[in-house]
Amino acid sequence: MGGPLICVIEDEQAIADAVAARLRAEGFAVEMAGDGPSAVEAARRTRPDLVVLDVMLPGFDGLEVCRRIQAERPVAVLMLTARDDETDLLVGLAVGADDYLTKPFSPRELAARVHALLRRVGRASGDDGPIRLGDLEIDTAGRRVWRAGMPAHLTPTEFDLLVQLARRPHAVLPRDQLLASGGRSVDSHIKALRRKLGAELIRTVHGVGYALEVPA
Repeated sequence: MGGPLICVIEDEQAIADAVAARLRAEGFAVEMAGDGPSAVEAARRTRPDLVVLDVMLPGFDGLEVCRRIQAERPVAVLMLTARDDETDLLVGLAVGADDYLTKPFSPRELAARVHALLRRVGRASGDDGPIRLGDLEIDTAGRRVWRAGMPAHLTPTEFDLLVQLARRPHAVLPRDQLLASGGRSVDSHIKALRRKLGAELIRTVHGVGYALEVPA
């Protein structure tokens, strides 16, 4: 039985082979796909623990792949991009990516990001007890969220970020302590939480960070 399963979705064979070799050396099981349609099918069939996903793919691009796999099942996604374009990166985060790497990158850096994402998801899953704040309910064991009785579909990083804030309601948590990637990545995930759960739920303290306000 192998370790956690990583789905590597990359159409450049040399990069895909190098990534897969490094991840296997780290003890992971690896499934590979090289285009958009086969990527979605592979994620549906294998139910991976994490997806390494290139933005530029034949068939349809990585952003569409991310949308489709997140709609079926929340899964951690590390997105790869050849362009250091902030708009592309923020769009990737908005459609459900948890972190990103800009090419060229070292296999060691990629492996470190994969380990960090899996640790974060595992740590949040192991937190004890549900959280109830007004009409906000968080099932930490089942990784499910409801607002006013309505379920909300969150990505793994969005869920982890919400739990961090909800465990200390009203406290202002610095941006650089909320996620390992920090910066604009946190801002993008906060926007997604506001869109899915209500804009009034999370308060911005400019120059410092964010606080969760107890909902009515």
